[in-house]
Amino acid sequence: MNSGRLFNPGMDSARETAGVSGSVLIPMRFVWPYGGRSVFLSGSFNRWSELLPMSPVEGCPTVFQIIWSIPPGYHQYKFCVDGDWRHDEHQPFMNSEYGIVNTVLLATETNFVHGINPGIPSGSNMDVDNEAFQRLVRISDGTLTEAVPRISEADLQVSRHRVSVFLSTHTAYELLPESGKVVALDIDLPVKQAFHILYEQGISMAPLWDFSKGRFVGVLSASDFILILRELGNHGSNLTEEELETHTISAWKEGKAYLNRQIDGHGRAFSKPLVHAGPNDNLKDVALKILQNEVATVPILYSSSDDGSFPQLLHIASLSGILKCICRYFRHCAGSLPILKLPICAIPVGTWVPKIGEPNRRPLAMLRPSASLSSALNLLVQAQVSSIPIVDDNDALLDIYCRSDITALAKDKAYAHINLNEMTIHQALQLGQDSYSPYELRSQRCQMCLPSDSLHKVMERLANPGVRRLVIVEAGSKRVEGIVSLSDIFRFLLG
Repeated sequence: MNSGRLFNPGMDSARETAGVSGSVLIPMRFVWPYGGRSVFLSGSFNRWSELLPMSPVEGCPTVFQIIWSIPPGYHQYKFCVDGDWRHDEHQPFMNSEYGIVNTVLLATETNFVHGINPGIPSGSNMDVDNEAFQRLVRISDGTLTEAVPRISEADLQVSRHRVSVFLSTHTAYELLPESGKVVALDIDLPVKQAFHILYEQGISMAPLWDFSKGRFVGVLSASDFILILRELGNHGSNLTEEELETHTISAWKEGKAYLNRQIDGHGRAFSKPLVHAGPNDNLKDVALKILQNEVATVPILYSSSDDGSFPQLLHIASLSGILKCICRYFRHCAGSLPILKLPICAIPVGTWVPKIGEPNRRPLAMLRPSASLSSALNLLVQAQVSSIPIVDDNDALLDIYCRSDITALAKDKAYAHINLNEMTIHQALQLGQDSYSPYELRSQRCQMCLPSDSLHKVMERLANPGVRRLVIVEAGSKRVEGIVSLSDIFRFLLG
């Protein structure tokens, strides 16, 4: 079939995408690994009306790929190779009125704008088989050669054991800086004032102190501000903007407990106990507390009294600080951790744009700058992610919207004058630009890496202050291919 002739889009109405329209699309990697001079892709997702050029993979001239964002639903597609329509026999396919076509089904619950599925697993790590990361580079001679080294199970176990031993024999005391400050908030502080403090101090969370109990009872974070803004935007809400003047953190936490159905046997709301650590706790236990409780930080507390009352707040521990200790310790003996030399595309770490034919992959959600702030907040809360790549129409990285960016709305009481459904992400990011000074601090939020970068290089970058994730991009085009976070690294290292 000649490449200039496309299928009649009107003939495929029954098989056009069942995806839901909206700002969130799911990027998928389509691969043709069988060579050719020119390779194109077309399918029901573009109504068979356009030939999408595929590019040869660098160093792999027989492998062509394209990453294209498509909506959830059922799709058919074919490849046009040197003027002939072909299908991939190693991917799902079926007979149709157009001959044999490949098929892919993306469940509608992967659309995060219209009805986010609350059953999506939390965190950004995904279970993957090591073989899913192997890339075919040459097929013309009848043999299969891998573009990236295969991870050795022996090397993996040796590396994990050595990291575990290091973390188990070093304590949280080593995380304490020689000098610095920690900020805590009184639980009777008005919510409005509390978020102004977070904004002015340039922090996204603070432990909460209850003077009547003589102890820390929780944390106030950017996630709380997001939930409050969403409640204010709900016409059925009982919390008004004026009430933020007097509404205390304690009252908000109690209301949040009711919303989360944290009720005791007497019908009283109760908050989850504060996740914290002591200075003598080993670093492995601290890291596991962060991962298992799905929190970004844990306070390091010390009390000289037997009942633990009136403790001192020594430090706010994070995975970044622990990773810095690991990098510093193994920097001059990287050979003792064989996995450090592997490229991140060769190991099961991070969340990647799913490749056609890879089952059970959690999609990597991205947003356009024109998407509403409301859709971003819904995605952050319901999908339980901490950041969203902001991309252009070609899925090239422009910026990233993080949970902590919400505190910028405390500036000049901006939250009282905006409509979450009308404000775009671009406008929200512009509003927050003044919050990051100097500029270098803001640039750390949107740091990138390449799929070919070594695990060691990625860990060194993530150990820098203020860097919580790296967006994995294609060299040159900056097209987003995945994202790797601090928690991803630790889940991989700790097994």
